[in-house]
Amino acid sequence: MSFLRSSAVLLSLVLLSACNTVQLGRDFDVGVFAAKIERGVTSQNQVRSWLGEPTSVGVSLAVDGERFDEWAYYYAEGELADMSTAKVKILQIKFDTQGKVRAYNWSASRH
Repeated sequence: MSFLRSSAVLLSLVLLSACNTVQLGRDFDVGVFAAKIERGVTSQNQVRSWLGEPTSVGVSLAVDGERFDEWAYYYAEGELADMSTAKVKILQIKFDTQGKVRAYNWSASRH
């Protein structure tokens, strides 16, 4: 009898978790960034003050050998039962050796 009860509780937890919303990363306002950004002028400290700490950091190497620090901000939210409707946005920023924004790209899901 305890096996059946444990199985029922486990099944209930799985079904409940399938209905829950999952979030990855931290939400951010790309509009703030787009309104203030100046390529070659904006510093890492300014970006950090607008968006907070990046979700991830890394290094990017250009074809010509130029090296960039790269920060990424990402946020995703969706239902476990149907991730095809998830909302996703990603902002990647490249900084030159002086810590100034050299390039960026962002993308977001359509829904």
